[in-house]
Amino acid sequence: MTTAPVIHLHELRKTYTIHKREAGTRAALRSVFHRETRDIHAVDGISFDLEQGEIVGFLGPNGAGKTTTLKMLSGLLYPTGGAVSVLGYEPFRRENAYLRQIALVMGQRNQLNWDIPAVDSYEVNRAIYEIPEAQFRATLDELIDLLDLADLITKPVRNLSLGERMRVEIAGVLLHRPKILFLDEPTIGLDVTAQRRIRDFIAEYNHRYNATVLLTSHYMADVEALCRRVIVIHHGQLLFDGALATLVERFSPHKTVIVDFAERVALSAEMDCYGSVVKRTPDQVVLSIPKAAVAATTSHLLADLPVSDLTIEDPSIEAVIEQVFNANN
Repeated sequence: MTTAPVIHLHELRKTYTIHKREAGTRAALRSVFHRETRDIHAVDGISFDLEQGEIVGFLGPNGAGKTTTLKMLSGLLYPTGGAVSVLGYEPFRRENAYLRQIALVMGQRNQLNWDIPAVDSYEVNRAIYEIPEAQFRATLDELIDLLDLADLITKPVRNLSLGERMRVEIAGVLLHRPKILFLDEPTIGLDVTAQRRIRDFIAEYNHRYNATVLLTSHYMADVEALCRRVIVIHHGQLLFDGALATLVERFSPHKTVIVDFAERVALSAEMDCYGSVVKRTPDQVVLSIPKAAVAATTSHLLADLPVSDLTIEDPSIEAVIEQVFNANN
């Protein structure tokens, strides 16, 4: 028997109507009697399904419609058109039974009281979600352990660093053990160590509770570490939905080859015969080479030049995503 998706979007749309007028007093007076408008399609008919337990990267440039989509999925915005359901609920109805099963985390948006210790805000959340005392204590102990919060939750939130604050914020929205996590840039502004800690926690929470996660991030390390599947949108429209590996394969038919030389060499234009030169110095050259030609080309490089080291890399996910956008502009 086929299980229904836990998140379902069909031709989901969100359109904003804005007023426009030219600058100046005359234009202002004219707009009193005749107002011109135009429509902004923040989300323009996107469709996709998520199954229980998936962690899916939701990617796109600023203004692509990612946050607007997450707000519709969490019930903060009413769709203009199309259909959306999460766990069988229509999010915009904001039913208590629905809200108890989801969490929305927005990076650098404070959800805990700034002036009191996080543990006091947690007690407020326990009351709001009507979490049984025993379950609350067990979940809090788990989160304290997973996020290393023992020394943090008794301090006023304003006294915590950004990374510490993000950890206590995440714990606060997960006390009711939500089945669905909408994560909007949860690692933004954090240092590398804090980013890794948050990523590890998301993976562990997904494993323990089989939670479904929809993640937006500009840090491709987040996506590569957590997501096998990615959804790419641009100008509110869906560009790609599939495996991360497929995205790389489809939009990046080249590999990057970095060649370090044992001695300084004068690199002439003849290096172009090995591939497209991305960067060159007397000590190193970086080439972009078609994947099918990598083996033969590296053999020639090693035979023809005083190579001390040679590295073959896939292009960064950032570069792949940029190619997706360029191909659809």
